[in-house]
Amino acid sequence: MQRRTFLKSGLLLGTAPLFAQQTVPGTKDLAVPIRQITKGPGFHWFGYYDKLQFDLSSCFALGMKTVVDKRTPQKDDVLEIGVIALDDNDRWTKIGESKAWSWQQGCMLQWIPNSTTDVIWNDQEGDRYISRIANIKTGAVRTLPKAIYALSPDGTFAVGTEFSRINSLRPGYGYVGIDDPYYDVKAPREIGIYRIDLKTGEDKLLASLEELAAIPHNGEDVMENFHWFNHLLVNTDGTRLTFLHRWRKERADRQAMAGGGWTTRMFTLGTNGENPYIINSSGFISHFVWADAKHIAAFIRADGRNWKLYLAEDLTGKLTPVGHEKIETDGHNTFIPGTANRWILNDSYRQGAERLQQLYLYDSHRDRRFDLGRFHLPGEYTGEWRVDLHARTSPNGKRIIFDSAHTGERQMWMLDMSEFDYES
Repeated sequence: MQRRTFLKSGLLLGTAPLFAQQTVPGTKDLAVPIRQITKGPGFHWFGYYDKLQFDLSSCFALGMKTVVDKRTPQKDDVLEIGVIALDDNDRWTKIGESKAWSWQQGCMLQWIPNSTTDVIWNDQEGDRYISRIANIKTGAVRTLPKAIYALSPDGTFAVGTEFSRINSLRPGYGYVGIDDPYYDVKAPREIGIYRIDLKTGEDKLLASLEELAAIPHNGEDVMENFHWFNHLLVNTDGTRLTFLHRWRKERADRQAMAGGGWTTRMFTLGTNGENPYIINSSGFISHFVWADAKHIAAFIRADGRNWKLYLAEDLTGKLTPVGHEKIETDGHNTFIPGTANRWILNDSYRQGAERLQQLYLYDSHRDRRFDLGRFHLPGEYTGEWRVDLHARTSPNGKRIIFDSAHTGERQMWMLDMSEFDYES
């Protein structure tokens, strides 16, 4: 097999770990330096892979802390929000709290784009979900009247949907504190995708569940199902957003609904609510990110059997395969900043009897893969409280942080990518 240089130090990618001196329990084949950046007491994680965990300097990272683990969150479980000083012994500073969170996506904690000081997250206030914007330098906190899901790239607005609805139909991704007021309604006209101004708090409904459920799915009427929206993301120029429209025929208990039983199609929509478009109607779309203003990198079972990564073109639905020989299964994919979408960071769910989760890079220009390591997922981390790696990259590409329980508890770890040669 041809060997290629991937590291600036000149070390070569082979079959053995490049930094064999590192021995971390629960890991295999570590290829770059690693360190644990959070420790007990308490359990720490960040959540989803498509949110800004790092500040612009790549020196500070956001995180969440709980005293509970391995169970469904309860309405009175409080989350601690903190900032980690990565160049100061990973010092943790508390900046707030939240009572609106899930294991998979946390409280939508993230830096506001282009800001060096402002952080946003969701919370509960009385009988509604809201969001809070905190200035980490002054300590000032503003409250917005709606919860957010994703932010525009310029940091001026957010898009969201109702987390009580998600919780009632896709446990593990919504919040448990407030009951779905439309529990018995299959496609409510009052709720759906909304936009909220981050300065004024003014919100606007862009598309309702009833409106989009009324659009046939591959020629079939699907109105007689329970509908919800999930996984919202705004494109790179702030003109359109994408989201998953899902439905299930019947409700079941929480565990059964968390395990599947839904159909999925992917929509795109103008950020003022115009021109809804079904970009994929295969029924099987999973994780995705915007590659640019017109293309989405998404895992799709286009053949009805195998999860593969594609670039999906907005307003045409054209699919272009990406790395089908090297990217073997569904994962949480992002692009390494500053590489013009050349390098893709991805992971896997646990695999095999050892329950190992893979973390790796894929070079889309040269169709080659670099494995960063494999991490054991203990058996008690399962279902909605599983610990997916959900790796996130710093703006300068020199650091990767991921969530993991390979030592037996949920904590955050960081890979040092400063010697990795993204240009080789």
